[in-house]
Amino acid sequence: MGLLAKGKGKSNNTNTDNTTHNSNREGMGLLLVFFPENNAPNPTPTIANKTNLLSSSSSSSSSSSSPFFKRTNSNVIFSKAQSTISICFFLLFSTLLLFTLSTFEPTIPTDPFFLHKPHFTSSKPPNDTRFTSTALQRMGNLYRRGTRAMNDIVVCHVPEDTTSQEFQLFLRLLHRSGVTSKSDVVFIFPSPTSVSTFDPIVREENDLFLSLVALHAELNSTQWSKSPESSFDVTRFLKFAKNGESPWGKRIKSNMSGSDAEESELTRASYGSVLSFDANELDPENALAGFLDRVPLSLRIWACYPMLLGRVRRKFKHVMLVDVKNLVILNDPLGRVRNRSPESVYLYPVMNNGKHGKKNSERTQSHLVNSAILMGGARGVRRLANAMLIEIVRAAMQHKKKSPVSGSAILSQLVRNEFVLKNVHLIVSSESIPEASSLAASTWFSDYSIIQRGMGNYDLNYVIKKHICSSVVDSSVYRDC
Repeated sequence: MGLLAKGKGKSNNTNTDNTTHNSNREGMGLLLVFFPENNAPNPTPTIANKTNLLSSSSSSSSSSSSPFFKRTNSNVIFSKAQSTISICFFLLFSTLLLFTLSTFEPTIPTDPFFLHKPHFTSSKPPNDTRFTSTALQRMGNLYRRGTRAMNDIVVCHVPEDTTSQEFQLFLRLLHRSGVTSKSDVVFIFPSPTSVSTFDPIVREENDLFLSLVALHAELNSTQWSKSPESSFDVTRFLKFAKNGESPWGKRIKSNMSGSDAEESELTRASYGSVLSFDANELDPENALAGFLDRVPLSLRIWACYPMLLGRVRRKFKHVMLVDVKNLVILNDPLGRVRNRSPESVYLYPVMNNGKHGKKNSERTQSHLVNSAILMGGARGVRRLANAMLIEIVRAAMQHKKKSPVSGSAILSQLVRNEFVLKNVHLIVSSESIPEASSLAASTWFSDYSIIQRGMGNYDLNYVIKKHICSSVVDSSVYRDC
């Protein structure tokens, strides 16, 4: 009996160890590190152990059931905990990944459109240009970012009494003149209200211009060297010259490299940026308000010019200042100053007795200088603007706010003062700017780069629209034809 009892005990121990070992093997697939076995049983059971296992199954079942279920329950609980922790880590990782991706700025392609792409339609621009961003140091509105850095800048001030029709005509002719193929265009509005008024016109004319360039480029590449009956010369916008990036707005990232980037450099159009400021941004203190009862934009603009040109100094070589209400630009007038010194300033005399083309070989006191437009080297224009602002203050103090101050009269007086402008090389044209009413409309003013609207009943807008809409190609782009 003693041996039998001993054998049973041994069998029970062996059975218990084998059962425990089997359960351990089932539950330790992933938990081997967490539950090491110090006293591992013999992995190869003997025949006697198997016999004893059968004979003592009834007695061993009661003794081995309790540890087995305890160990199994522990494994199930730990597996659930492990799954929960894994899910939490996955959610945390996904959240961090999404947050990281959301902080990257979207990549904007360098080229607004490519002329080698097939078939551009004239009903809408090849790419969406309706974006708004600040133009310079959190100021202004950038309507269109140019394809490259330009050497010239055209600053257009919009007087308070400018109508929407006058502004639209000026901008449309400015685009068609070819000036924007070599220049950036900046509009200065008298107030934020006027910015919101003319904003839709700027955007619409930008879209129409891009559609016009795309359509003419497509026609030139297929059938005609020049579109029939059209005065628009698209070749001026296809002569690309690599010259860095536009200084306006945020830097645009390019997602192209290698051969794709080289191909785009050769095929994209060349045109400048279009942006605007209101006078309060460039002249927040209204510097002339303490000297004049009412400061029109035609005078306040001389306080805005130094601020604007000073912030973009060394970015542009030539500058043109122009009045939107009184003038329209038909061709590129900056060709007269591109080969001159940086200190040069080119001026036009005021028309005498309505006669244009009159020779003015001498600068006498009886002749006034036209303040509606001047152009020249960036250094010379900036110096002239600073001197003009001081001269306006001096004239206002002499008049003691009683009589209005004429911009042309002050500029003419300043031009005759050689001591003040000793660092500026002044050049006064021998011919004044002609009025539209004195020219034959049949010639489409092709011999003139600038004309004055005039004060008569001559409807310049009607004549120009009639000429543009006479072209089948151009009339398909402009909706008001």
